Amino acid sequence: MINQLQLMSIFVAVAEEQGFAAAARRLTMSPPVVTRGIASLEAHLGVKLLKRTTRSVQVTEAGQGYLEDCRRLLQEVADINDALAGVTSLPRGKLSVTAPVLFGRLFVMPVVVEYLLGYPDTEVATMFLDRTVSLLDEGIDVGVRIGQLRDSGMQAIPVGSIRRVLCASPDYLEHNGIPPDPADLSGHRLIASTAGDQVLAMRFGAGNRERGVRFKARLNCNTNDAALEAALRGYGITRLMSYQVMEHVQMGRLMLVLEAFEPAVLPVNLLHQEGRRPPAKVRAFLDLISERLRADTRLEGEPTKPY
Repeated sequence: MINQLQLMSIFVAVAEEQGFAAAARRLTMSPPVVTRGIASLEAHLGVKLLKRTTRSVQVTEAGQGYLEDCRRLLQEVADINDALAGVTSLPRGKLSVTAPVLFGRLFVMPVVVEYLLGYPDTEVATMFLDRTVSLLDEGIDVGVRIGQLRDSGMQAIPVGSIRRVLCASPDYLEHNGIPPDPADLSGHRLIASTAGDQVLAMRFGAGNRERGVRFKARLNCNTNDAALEAALRGYGITRLMSYQVMEHVQMGRLMLVLEAFEPAVLPVNLLHQEGRRPPAKVRAFLDLISERLRADTRLEGEPTKPY
């Protein structure tokens, strides 16, 4: 007979795998056992937890809150068992991490490799996207957030700060001039990145000196990488994060402009779900990545040579 914890485990597996067959493989159970388990759980609770279609299985609105409670409870049970076995200091299992695309490549992936080499009983799944990913909805363990945080019920660990900078190639600036004031950008070719700040409505300065200026960009890119490539090829001026362009500035491929008018720096935080005691795999990764990011001068948020 399947007990309540086993039913919860089945529900979590089906929800995360979005299918009964995939959940059965993950749990090393037969598909009929998984199907009966979900039916038994829904009958016991008197609530429909899953919506079944011909292509996928989705969690209902009522089931979403129950899913997070099940994950939390199952993790606490695992932690209690680990503590009794005396292995809480040994990270193991699958860890999921999300970050912006370029930040993930430059900062997170080196730490992921170091983590995997140091803890052979772990595996990592990364989700690098230039959009905000819900840790709760996607079942993500650790996320990188750039900018001011909303009250999301997550634990935040500050690890640095970055700048929003305007840049262009030396060749473009030589032929078109360096704008002395934000208002002068209207006479330049602008590159908008819809993955980050909208160049069409930019803020300059901070505090009492802050002001907004609107522009029209002839080139609108849906990724930061595309906007960066256009700037490197000399098309015009774009606004990106300091960490995204630092390498090119140091190599002389890009130049920063209007540095005196930059808005306030943006904080960089690591987020993880609140809990009495994060699992060992999460604690070990957070300790490692926070140490590495805090030591990285690219996240100091202040101009450094040759800026």
